[in-house]
Amino acid sequence: MSLFQTEAWQTAWWGLWGGTSGFDPVVAGSSGVSGLYVDRYRFKHVLPVRCLQFVGTNYRRISTPRTEYNTFGLEHGDAAASFGAVERLLSSVCWSEAVFKDMLADSKEVAWLRQLSDDHGWGLRVVAEDSAFSINTRGTFEDYLKGLGQNSRLRLYNRRKVLEGLGKISEANFWPDRAGEFFECLNAFHVERWGSPCFNPDSLKFHEMFLRDVADEGGEPRLSVMTCDGSVVSVLYNVIYSGVVYNIQAGFLETFHKKLALGTLHLGYSIENAFHARDIHCFDMLAGSGKNENYKVRIATDRVSLTSIMLVKSPLFKLLYSLKK
Repeated sequence: MSLFQTEAWQTAWWGLWGGTSGFDPVVAGSSGVSGLYVDRYRFKHVLPVRCLQFVGTNYRRISTPRTEYNTFGLEHGDAAASFGAVERLLSSVCWSEAVFKDMLADSKEVAWLRQLSDDHGWGLRVVAEDSAFSINTRGTFEDYLKGLGQNSRLRLYNRRKVLEGLGKISEANFWPDRAGEFFECLNAFHVERWGSPCFNPDSLKFHEMFLRDVADEGGEPRLSVMTCDGSVVSVLYNVIYSGVVYNIQAGFLETFHKKLALGTLHLGYSIENAFHARDIHCFDMLAGSGKNENYKVRIATDRVSLTSIMLVKSPLFKLLYSLKK
């Protein structure tokens, strides 16, 4: 079970966006299961669409914080009964297409969806593919560093001496009392680097709701702020859940020093802390890449493929998608 299937994440997402016109709940998510809902709308204001999808995701209409590792929760318990129950649900709900985003590509669930499409004569399309990167922290930090390439080790760790020679470097967790200040810094850094804030007002409300409630499920927010002589220079949005550190977002002062990869150095401190914590076995950097390069692939020890699958039930949509090919 990942952070994204907690009741805190699922409930906060539906609480913010579930009231969108055309959204109809099907199954609530929590305890390792992604919720489901149907999005009713007209594509290009003409074609009526009923799109079944996971809570935390949306195909075409709205953009929200990314929800990864989505699952029907079928990998555990009585698999045959669980698969049968979901198949009956998919057969009973009225939908023209279904989009199941960011599932583990090599999971039994994805294989089952492919078989299901054949059994029912539904169309199947892969609408997106990506990779998520993580670091196994069960060993020692020293051995991990030895396994990195020379340049990666330099950016992540060795240039700490340069950083620490520029002033007093401190790190603090701004949760909960200074969370607002943390997100202001994160947004400001993203405006400088990307030209727009990391989170819009609705997304900020979502994260505040999620962080407030995830502690009830054993989650530990870590809004890590690095300062140099008291000035904020880098931030990491991490949450610890079930032995995993999830690195959700990051931001840093891009003009701080031309020889330093400041965000990578801050990440290095956080990764080292994860290695030293007995109850942490993984530092998950999730999917996505940096502005100029995919830095995650250089420092990760593990990689999993994510896939987004579309099932097409409507004969008209099957025809239209076949013509699109």
